[in-house]
Amino acid sequence: MIRITDLCKTYKTHLGPKTVLSGLSTEFRHGEKVGILGRNGAGKTTLLRLIAGVEGYTSGRIERRMSVSWPLGFAGAMHYSITGADNARFIARIYGKPIDWTVGFVEDFAELGEYFRLPVRTYSSGMMMRLGFALSLAVDFDCYLVDEVIAVGDSRFGERCRAALAERHARSTLLLVSHQAETVRAFCSSAAVLQDGRLTRYDDLDEAIAAYHAA
Repeated sequence: MIRITDLCKTYKTHLGPKTVLSGLSTEFRHGEKVGILGRNGAGKTTLLRLIAGVEGYTSGRIERRMSVSWPLGFAGAMHYSITGADNARFIARIYGKPIDWTVGFVEDFAELGEYFRLPVRTYSSGMMMRLGFALSLAVDFDCYLVDEVIAVGDSRFGERCRAALAERHARSTLLLVSHQAETVRAFCSSAAVLQDGRLTRYDDLDEAIAAYHAA
């Protein structure tokens, strides 16, 4: 279970404080497949980063009683000064995974060719996203956080990403943020709408999508 209570996030900007999330409270339970719909700038990515713990919140509380991935495709999960292969070795040691298997899986899935053994700082943004996605999938998390990266790369790679998520669909919790209702419909059984810093949950997927389009 992931429990979020009165979560607030405010950024300092040159125009003054900007509140992205305001008093957000909800729970995500084991096995749920929840899509979080929101317009660009609604705070979807921020919410995932807070749940993952890669960014701090201003006030409130997040309780995590399951293992949670970093947002799939999140480049901050990598060390830029070392190679893709060394990043895979690092993740394997951190999470107690077999090193050779992890390196082989990440190399095969990311499809980076000779770049896999070059420093990550030499990668394009798309290559970093491929590596980040592969690193995430190499670890068995209870909950996977997905931030609209299932369309990353060419169409064939995108299909591989979708297939990999579908394979984990039956045994893991999935939180997917998107501004596209079709993406949420393809992966999720329920949804929520993030608007004006608050999250409204819907058990019925069609009702959530209708509310999103009406907002």
